[in-house]
Amino acid sequence: MLERCFKLQAEGTTISRECLAGLTTFAAMAYIIVVNPLILSDGTGMDHAGLITVTALAAALGCFIMATLTNLPIAQAPGMGLNSYFASVVVVGMGVPWEGALAMVFWNGLIFFALSVSGVRGAIIKSLPSCLQIGIQCGIGFFIAFIGLKNAEIIVSNPFTLVSEGDILKAAPLMALGGLLIMSALTVKKIPGAIIATVLLLSVAGLFIPSGDGTITATPEGFFGLPPSIGQTFLALDWLYPFRHWETALPVIATLLILDLFDSLGTIVALGRQSGMMNDKGEMPKLNRALTADALATVCGSLLGTSTTTAYIESATGIEAGGRTGLTSVVVGCCFLLALFFTPILTAVPAAATAPALIMVGLFMAQGLKHIDYGNLLEVAPAILTALLIPLSFSITHGIMAGIIFYCGLMLLTGRGKEVSLGAWIIAAVFVGFAFI
Repeated sequence: MLERCFKLQAEGTTISRECLAGLTTFAAMAYIIVVNPLILSDGTGMDHAGLITVTALAAALGCFIMATLTNLPIAQAPGMGLNSYFASVVVVGMGVPWEGALAMVFWNGLIFFALSVSGVRGAIIKSLPSCLQIGIQCGIGFFIAFIGLKNAEIIVSNPFTLVSEGDILKAAPLMALGGLLIMSALTVKKIPGAIIATVLLLSVAGLFIPSGDGTITATPEGFFGLPPSIGQTFLALDWLYPFRHWETALPVIATLLILDLFDSLGTIVALGRQSGMMNDKGEMPKLNRALTADALATVCGSLLGTSTTTAYIESATGIEAGGRTGLTSVVVGCCFLLALFFTPILTAVPAAATAPALIMVGLFMAQGLKHIDYGNLLEVAPAILTALLIPLSFSITHGIMAGIIFYCGLMLLTGRGKEVSLGAWIIAAVFVGFAFI
């Protein structure tokens, strides 16, 4: 049955490899069960306990939808950054009731669905030149590696230099660096499950390594618990709020469209390039289906009671572990459902244990730089600029925005504007307008 559903042999994979890849992806993104409820409930009035269940259900549904529509090893969950915009800017900052904000997410998802089914979203990515697609892939790689270094406190903020090295002689950074060495060695030796095995090893070791008032890995308060109710948020949308308050809702929905569009496009294409899903023409055959799954996940998530659900770049950890089909996504979804009953254990896994996985995958994705024609500044400059600005701006969307505007401007000033596709010019114009919103 699994062979018929996921075509495992045709993709050169096995059930055990797909399951291992799913566990690896889940280990890298399980933090969202804890972080998303904290962000959404802060000052909004939304029930924190119920949001734990909502987050897990939205992630599971998103993974199942992606697997069904695309048979790709891409996991979905409520998006970071998008949840902060929802809670901090829309609800707290603008004073929009959370029920009305959920309605904006819902209508945004429907618009995305229409754009995806019609092929408009796919046409957008085809308009981007290959140098920018490479820059996006590598930039996202740098981004998640930077997040891993930050989570492990290897890199910390600095008021004079913005960032600097942390105290690497502390327990957590040392454990993360040791884990990265172990993970790298196991990967070089092609040991199956190198990433998830290292995460588990570090989590257990952290129980015995002192840090602050306790140990790096906190002792779980329990092992089993029933999921909290989602009664407060389930189908609680104020469906017509965007129509009653269109002057407020219109710019919010437009912003959500821009942020979600290019976050999901950048993530899915970067994962496609990394895993070899692209064809000989540099196109991703299942791109429109993947974007449709992304849109449907957003609609379902809003009905449950969470902000925009989107594809997760942490899926790259499972792809590196060998995941090639939707079975990987199904395993991730099942893990999210099981996690509802074992939340105390998952919340005990320290950031220092998952940080090496993020750093390792970031290094893998940065290998895309080898495809740039370094003898052609018209390719090098936009690609490197995009790759640098994605992590430095802490935003995939803003990095792409700067890259496409710079590329079009450079081509125009060098007398090669006719070589730029119409779609690229339109995207650049939209981004210029978006910058003034």
